[in-house]
Amino acid sequence: MRLVRQIPHEHFLVSLHQYNDNYLLSITLDDYQQQFKVPVSDLQNIDQFEQLLSPAFYSACLQDFIRMRERWLQLLKPLQHD
Repeated sequence: MRLVRQIPHEHFLVSLHQYNDNYLLSITLDDYQQQFKVPVSDLQNIDQFEQLLSPAFYSACLQDFIRMRERWLQLLKPLQHD
């Protein structure tokens, strides 16, 4: 896997990798990660793609992270000791 670009963001670690004819967009927050796969043939201009990563997209990602954390904590709840 080759790192193509780190995309600056105030709260997330945003990385674009290339692997097996795909770009992998990874968005990381603390212990959680979301990943999106795009065929290299569908993404001709990385700069243009980066501009599509809008505040609305990142806001939706944040909501997904919140739901992921809630599910994870609910899963671990039976393991917690009183």
